[in-house]
Amino acid sequence: MSEQTKNLLGGNYNPDVLECLANLSNDEVFTPPKVVNQMLDMLPPETWNNPNLKFLDPACKTGVFLREIAKRLIVGLEEEIPNLNRRLDHIFKNQLYGIAITELTALTSRRTLYCSKYANGKYSVAKGYSDNTGFQDPDGNIRFVPINHTWENGKCKYCGASASQYQRADDLETHAYEFIHTNNPEEIFGMKFDVIIGNPPYQLSDGGGNGSSAIPIYNKFVDQAKAIKPNYLSMIIPARWYAGGRGLDVFRNEMLNDLRIKVLHDFLQSSDCFSGVQIEGGVCYFLWDIKYSGKCYIITHSENDITESFRPLLEDGCDTFIRHTMQINILRKVRDKNEKPFSSIVSANDPFGFDVRQEGSYKRVKPKYSTRGFDGAVKFYYFEWQKYGLGYVKNDDIKKNRNYIDKWKVFISKAYGMGKTLPTQVINKAFVVEPNSCCTETYLSIGPFNDRNTAENVVSYMKTKFFRMLIFMIKNTQMAMKPVYKFVPMQDFSKPWTDEELYKKYNLSEEEIKFIEENIAPMEDK
Repeated sequence: MSEQTKNLLGGNYNPDVLECLANLSNDEVFTPPKVVNQMLDMLPPETWNNPNLKFLDPACKTGVFLREIAKRLIVGLEEEIPNLNRRLDHIFKNQLYGIAITELTALTSRRTLYCSKYANGKYSVAKGYSDNTGFQDPDGNIRFVPINHTWENGKCKYCGASASQYQRADDLETHAYEFIHTNNPEEIFGMKFDVIIGNPPYQLSDGGGNGSSAIPIYNKFVDQAKAIKPNYLSMIIPARWYAGGRGLDVFRNEMLNDLRIKVLHDFLQSSDCFSGVQIEGGVCYFLWDIKYSGKCYIITHSENDITESFRPLLEDGCDTFIRHTMQINILRKVRDKNEKPFSSIVSANDPFGFDVRQEGSYKRVKPKYSTRGFDGAVKFYYFEWQKYGLGYVKNDDIKKNRNYIDKWKVFISKAYGMGKTLPTQVINKAFVVEPNSCCTETYLSIGPFNDRNTAENVVSYMKTKFFRMLIFMIKNTQMAMKPVYKFVPMQDFSKPWTDEELYKKYNLSEEEIKFIEENIAPMEDK
């Protein structure tokens, strides 16, 4: 590297302000330069010596991806284009392109990449020093065009946004992102891109809440990028697509069966990538290579522990991604028994039919109940019954599973945050419920059973670390619906269960037992 190049890189990029920016939200997270470079490291080394490649960030926030690419090209093309000014002109004008997600991020990205508010400004590093053919447009190759949603039956046909939430005045942000609001993304710049890389927005509110109830959109950026058919695609996205996520079934199936995904970095804790940001289920970034077909090199990051494996994304007989090789070993031993799944006695969401929404909205209508008993009343377990006391409802108000009412049951909340660090409890504590009872959509119902003893033995099983490890293989958000129990085998519930009995029954090795013990916390008794 020439002294001139060293001075350019050292003088303009140190200290690095992009390490210090606060995130807009958990949905639009700024990517630290360190993580960007880890993603760029997945690309072949010869990438940085090719003056003909074109790079696109379809969701620019700070411009950090384009800046770090520029730094590598400035060094890699030194032999091909020895003159530094000519090299800068060529890289900024012919190789780097970005689509900003807002007008503000467009300004920030231009400042980051061109070192100037305007690409053709006095202080721009891309204004055509070598031949006076710099940018004529002050935006350079980083564009932001305000886009409107295309409404069909109250939803945007491109991203699924709700008109009630995002049909706004012209001077307000619509969160309609240009890259995914077109059938022809290749026409935005009118060219083919060799490398598409970035960190897209993660979700949109649907008016009914956040987290798992919001609409994911990062999958639409991945799908749109694949449609352009670049040589390489790399994005950092939430990891909840592995097993859950609203509306992600098709995306999950396509990703897990896509043999072109060559490398996957899996972070169980999002804070290992984004300091101070908690994204339930962690995050991941991947390298998709259009010419590759085979197993995936998987790097699992768990706090200070990093493990590597070379295997298919989809284990035989599964429809979700198993994050750790040790989990696969345990699951195979369980499945060798060919036992009925525990999920067969777990209810679907809203077991008794109290999840009622306002017409044309996702907002819930709170069920009516009394805090005093009355003749013919059924006990009603709602969200805060432990604080305010049990509720009581009429038998006729129960719309589903009426045959469960007069049986013993086990209730467990369907939502439980797994926390920021391991070991984790995974699910909330389950509790036994007497006959003549029902619950709101806060809980799932397990059973029904003919007697208390059987129900209590079920709870003993659910408290084991073995049981919860099998759920942990699937559960990567706070929600724990019926499907997360599908790897758990049924047992003989005429007796209670302990971990020691289960480890012996399934012939788990000392290493496998240690893995469970280190990752699953004891069940709290409170």
